[in-house]
Amino acid sequence: MKTAMILAAGRGERMRPLTDLTPKPLLQVRGRPLIEHHVAALAASGFNRLVVNLCWLGTQIRDYLGDGARYGVSILYSEEYPRALEVAGGILRALPLLGPAPFAVVNGDIFCDFQYAGLKLGANADAHLVLVPNPPQHPQGDFGIDQGWAVPEAVNVYTFAGIAMYRPAFFQGSVAGVLPLKPLLLHSMEKGRCSAELYTGNWQDVGTPQRLAAVNTG
Repeated sequence: MKTAMILAAGRGERMRPLTDLTPKPLLQVRGRPLIEHHVAALAASGFNRLVVNLCWLGTQIRDYLGDGARYGVSILYSEEYPRALEVAGGILRALPLLGPAPFAVVNGDIFCDFQYAGLKLGANADAHLVLVPNPPQHPQGDFGIDQGWAVPEAVNVYTFAGIAMYRPAFFQGSVAGVLPLKPLLLHSMEKGRCSAELYTGNWQDVGTPQRLAAVNTG
């Protein structure tokens, strides 16, 4: 069984007013809800157990996706009410559903053609990040790559794509609650346990009404 988590709990403040009544993952991208693109791509890559975290208008997401049977997968839900727990906090909350094996995590507000079947986690890594060339809205980037390992600083710095694979051990020692991801990534990099790859194919951050419109007209 291959497991993946789709992050879908955020309020989508930058996407307002579109997200006032509709959760961001259900906004239409090229004819169907954004989150459905992720479900279909993961299913096509052999991921048959998906976990979706919910907070803002989460009932709409649950009602739309259901148990995943029509996509050929099993979908479970991790609730974060009354507020979203940020990325690491949300994953930590969902660990009992994700199981003991390494699992993929995909941000719900990206649109890409990344082939998830190729996502791998080496024996010496607790995390593996997919990085992309810096988009106009994030020219400073996030991390570099040194011989296949993610590093905090480098001559060439790239943007974290919101696609990764983790072992449950990556979150060991973390305290439940609101928890950002970056400090955990930096700690893993310090230990030499965070690998990375650069993806140069189609990838777009669908984080604002303008970028959503650009994806739909591109």
